[in-house]
Amino acid sequence: MPRSATIARATKETRIEATWDLDPATAGGDIATGIGFLDHMLEALAKHSGTRITVRCQGDLHIDAHHTIEDVGIVLGQCLKEALGERAGIERFGHLECPLDEALVAATVDVSGRPWLTYELTPPGPMLGQLPVELVPDFFGALADQARICIHLHQRCGRNSHHIVEAAFKAFARALRQAIRVTGSEVPSTKGMLG
Repeated sequence: MPRSATIARATKETRIEATWDLDPATAGGDIATGIGFLDHMLEALAKHSGTRITVRCQGDLHIDAHHTIEDVGIVLGQCLKEALGERAGIERFGHLECPLDEALVAATVDVSGRPWLTYELTPPGPMLGQLPVELVPDFFGALADQARICIHLHQRCGRNSHHIVEAAFKAFARALRQAIRVTGSEVPSTKGMLG
């Protein structure tokens, strides 16, 4: 069964359609959110997770970026949850530490069926292009909640905001790649189910 899902969500604040294919012929992203740095991060997420992500978002950017960033996280989380299905046969856990020049970020993922985010990044700058740095945990929180996965992000070192945040997305992508890899047929839990 293909591990892919498409979700559309429309509110007064955003209109989003996204597809997340976990087993594509070619990994990569086709992203248009109206926020250049978010597009860049989602393209990195797709490439480094070995998946394919398509996102089309029209958001109320004349107000600010919050609704767009959080709602894209919501929709991608819903896509990931649906694409994973019963989660049978997956590795479930993933961990990677990603360097980007002076920055080093560790990501650990448990595709557990229980949402959680621990976010310990301290990028010093307030903005990355049109993306407020304070909204990065909002994206990851929305994704974790909707996908029902556990994410831990820990900054080991770094001084450049771009490098810190990009290292976080790439570390998360690589940890997710490990966690969603199918290596068997059993649900990876002594309970016989995840959640």
